[in-house]
Amino acid sequence: MGACCSKDGNYGSYKDQQICESEHGCEEESQVMKGDCGASIRLQGFSDYVSMASQQGKKGINQDAMTVWEDFTGENGVYFCGVFDGHGPRGHEVARQARDQLPMKLSAAQKLLHTNGRSQSDVDAFYEYEDDEEAENSDYADANEDFDANSVFYSWKTSFLRSFKDVDKELSLDASIDSYCSGTTAVTVVKQGDNLIIGNLGDSRAVMCTRGERGEVIPVQLTVDLKPNLPQEAERVKRCNGRVFSLTEEPAVLRLWLPDEDCPGLAMTRAFGDFCLKDCGLISIPQVFYRKLSPQDEFVVLATDGVWDVLTNFEVVKIVLSARKRYMAAKFLVAHAVRAWKSRFPSSRADDIAVVCLFFKPPSPPKASSDMSDITWDSLSHLNSSVSQCTHGSAGSFKSKLEDVSENMPADWGEKETLVDASLNFPRYRKNRNKAKFGPRKSGKA
Repeated sequence: MGACCSKDGNYGSYKDQQICESEHGCEEESQVMKGDCGASIRLQGFSDYVSMASQQGKKGINQDAMTVWEDFTGENGVYFCGVFDGHGPRGHEVARQARDQLPMKLSAAQKLLHTNGRSQSDVDAFYEYEDDEEAENSDYADANEDFDANSVFYSWKTSFLRSFKDVDKELSLDASIDSYCSGTTAVTVVKQGDNLIIGNLGDSRAVMCTRGERGEVIPVQLTVDLKPNLPQEAERVKRCNGRVFSLTEEPAVLRLWLPDEDCPGLAMTRAFGDFCLKDCGLISIPQVFYRKLSPQDEFVVLATDGVWDVLTNFEVVKIVLSARKRYMAAKFLVAHAVRAWKSRFPSSRADDIAVVCLFFKPPSPPKASSDMSDITWDSLSHLNSSVSQCTHGSAGSFKSKLEDVSENMPADWGEKETLVDASLNFPRYRKNRNKAKFGPRKSGKA
């Protein structure tokens, strides 16, 4: 897609930022709760290193959720950030449940590993699949190969896998939330010193801003949009008798369907909930990646597809950089995404939007407004063409013992592929709903 906002706008519009600042004042800073091990929890607002914002779309209740835990696991300066994009009739409830439960379970799992001083063999036993076939179909080995000399990442990876599994299992047993045909994505990061661990489920996205040798801005996509267009994802679905195909009216959008019903048409292949599809190749096992942060790395943006459907990775990082004050960054990005929806899709209902910006360095004095007025939407197309290789190829710069996340993935990683709803239809309600929600995996294969 091309430029997504009106041409008379620009990243650093002083008037736009004044509006954001006046509408969303500093009162949000005080909205903090206490979590496990004394962590500070934010569901909105900002701090010295965090900016958060959400905007309800035009499709009904806001189904996006987000959270930030500071001093995560009780360790000073450790951050957990998560963004969740619900879908289906009760998607907002599933998203909020995942938002509240996942960081608690991740913190507990990590604390348990360190408290017990477990060896690597003990850690292997700590996370095991109930079904060997599920492990075979999960891409666990492909996405999370073990490498030596990285105990920090290995520990976090194990905790991520365990906590994601536990959240999904609890959802299946929670009678108060109907997650049979409702679910949520989850894109999460943990920052511990110069270690950045990313856990991803679905098609929300994490993009980092770093600098090149000449100080140029380089967006680095840290996650892969886990959709049916990825060959390994589609193959798993087909092995489990699920179906992958696109509709005539949207031939570019592959969807996940039940074996014998043309529903629900899910636009992703991994999610919490959606138990009608858990026997058909949909899984809740995250891809977990690692990056060793460098002085050139500046911040990471987590956002739901309400942002990525209308803005490129490069546009997003430039908008965040142009914010006159750090605490305004997420609000400013949301405002640009809303404008992009109106400009690009005037006849469509805008999607919900949730954004978390995590900055890696201490805040600096605000930039003068004159420094931010020279980047216009007219010039954006030229900038995009000059950085396209950086946007899609920068994952190779990961200072990590984990394999490049782009390996065997499409070159664009799904960036702004198309405008889609998460699901089109819902399966008929089944009387044996509880059994279907978390029953044993069927062994049939396509």
